[in-house]
Amino acid sequence: FLMRCLFTMFAEDVEIGGFTKGAFARFLESRRGKLDTFVPMLEDLWRTMDAGGFSTILEGQLKQFNGGLFEDHTALPLNADQLELLIEAATAEWQDVEPAIFGTLLERALDPHERHKLGAHYTPRAYVERLVMPTIIEPLRAEWETAYAVAVALDETGKRADARKTVREFHEKLCETRVLDPACGSGNFLYVALELMKRLEGEVLKSLRDFGEKQLPLLTIDPHQFLGIEVNPRAAAITDLVLWIGYLQWHFRTRGNDPLNEPIIRKFHNIECRDAVLAWDAIEPVVDEEGNPVTRWDGRTTKPHSVTGNEVPDETARVQEVRYVNPRKAEWPQADYVVGNPPFIGNSRMREALGDGYAETIRATYSELPESCDYVMYWWHKAAELTRLGEVIRFGFIATNSLRQTFNRRIVAPHLDAADPLSIGFAIPDHPWVDSADGAAVRISMTVGAKGAMPGNLLKVTREYDPGELGATVVFVENFGRIHSNLAIGPDVSSAVPLEANANLSCPGVKLHGAGFIVTPEEAATLGLGRIDGLELKIRQYRNGRDIASRPRNVMVIDLFGLSADTVRSRFPEVFQHVFAHVKPERDQNNRASYRENWWIFGEPRSAFRPALAGLPRFITTGETAKHRAFLFLDASILPDNMLINVALDDAYFLGVLSSRFHVTWALATGGRLGVGNNI
Repeated sequence: FLMRCLFTMFAEDVEIGGFTKGAFARFLESRRGKLDTFVPMLEDLWRTMDAGGFSTILEGQLKQFNGGLFEDHTALPLNADQLELLIEAATAEWQDVEPAIFGTLLERALDPHERHKLGAHYTPRAYVERLVMPTIIEPLRAEWETAYAVAVALDETGKRADARKTVREFHEKLCETRVLDPACGSGNFLYVALELMKRLEGEVLKSLRDFGEKQLPLLTIDPHQFLGIEVNPRAAAITDLVLWIGYLQWHFRTRGNDPLNEPIIRKFHNIECRDAVLAWDAIEPVVDEEGNPVTRWDGRTTKPHSVTGNEVPDETARVQEVRYVNPRKAEWPQADYVVGNPPFIGNSRMREALGDGYAETIRATYSELPESCDYVMYWWHKAAELTRLGEVIRFGFIATNSLRQTFNRRIVAPHLDAADPLSIGFAIPDHPWVDSADGAAVRISMTVGAKGAMPGNLLKVTREYDPGELGATVVFVENFGRIHSNLAIGPDVSSAVPLEANANLSCPGVKLHGAGFIVTPEEAATLGLGRIDGLELKIRQYRNGRDIASRPRNVMVIDLFGLSADTVRSRFPEVFQHVFAHVKPERDQNNRASYRENWWIFGEPRSAFRPALAGLPRFITTGETAKHRAFLFLDASILPDNMLINVALDDAYFLGVLSSRFHVTWALATGGRLGVGNNI
């Protein structure tokens, strides 16, 4: 309903299909005090727009709009206040709307979970263009410059007809070039690609006129060339609308009042509503041994904790766990270029966000990929395969800047090192971004892949300033050369392999999966520390990366590794009650069975690494991410957090080796970078 209203407002502002300026707004105003006739009259108008014909509502002839948007003529009854809001919206200048922003805002407005984010920032147009240009426009422009040079040479030798033929052939190819966004959301990337290709088409048509062409070709770039796959049906429908609004805007800018063919909008079925990386025959609900539905937390709904007041998962917000029948890799429609911004879901959040059934199924289906990879890497891998096969000319994706981390490099490197290799033709390892889903500021990477062995352009951010609605101004330094899987140019340190002699010497610290394990020294005392024998081994000093980089927080952690729940209850009853109240509610919502069942123990207690530390008075540690790579000793009584990387050596000689200029230089070159400050 809302999309039909907005397109009708757009139609009256650009005066297409028989609409005159303000016609729809006047109709809305005429329903003040006559709301009982609003629904039948609006449905009659949309019925006429669907089929074409004389509109008794607007008292004029309307062309056929169709395109699927008006097949359903249903109008919703409004109250007086809602009608006034619609009238106010109709007074806006819809012919000037920025389709990409419009699509994002409409998607947020229609999603009850995202409605509160309407005032959040949207993804800046300049950021989208920064990827679309090297992925699509630069190779197309290179082709055009070659064709134009040939045409000029022909024209200079008196072969003007041949010159026109050369330009027409390029134009025909341009009008059949297909662009796919396999995670299109509300259409930002597809719309920007359409507009930039229309600009290039404008240059081509101007050259035709310069070579003496009197009749512009009827063939033109239109939405049928821009393909999308989107799992959210609402977003998929918005993409279709965004593309048509963008196309019609460009038509009136470049061709003025040239008549539009009917139907004015067409149903090309170019936006598919489905999963882009996984296909299946059916989805079955999962039930337990007694036939009861197995459900999980929906991954997004929270509530204040009754004791702490902190936001915790709302256990009443449940969704059905499902099983996928005959799962397989999804197929993509044929396209020349692939570009987009797949979901920002890290490996550790896949079960929570997508469900156990989906996470297990996609990992089994793509068995050639490591289970530790982020969700976006399934898109990256699929596009890389199609590009290496020659089915895609280039692909460009936004990914989190963890793309250059080891667990994702395992996917990139084989494509770059294959006998028929892929090359990274353009990359920005670390770039600011605004997530279109919620307006959150994040850090991302941009990569463009092309078939064959070739050098690429590597852009590194050196400065960001003036963040605002249009995004921060970003200053780059550019290098040219072979770009490796760690998104760097120079020696390929990403191909180095671990030393077997150092196996099992290093490990991250414990991963709690429950903030309730952390206590202050005062809380520890109330739980029995200092008066209950043996508890000093179970409540220990705790350090994370920030603690060792600055002033420690002076917190402790309850470490019940090696004890059963019954043992904890009998030996340390106050500790048991604390963990039961502050950890178990959160663990009960965790998708991983081992975390739920062993709720009193850390999610990752590092059982395999603890023996390496046994008997050492101290060990070496360094922060996983930090502005400077520094190593230091921690006392063996201290338990390190998972954001600390620990080495089971107590000799100061090894601390000196790790702290040496040679090793720090190596660590900086082989490690990844994250965050605004490019933390290492």
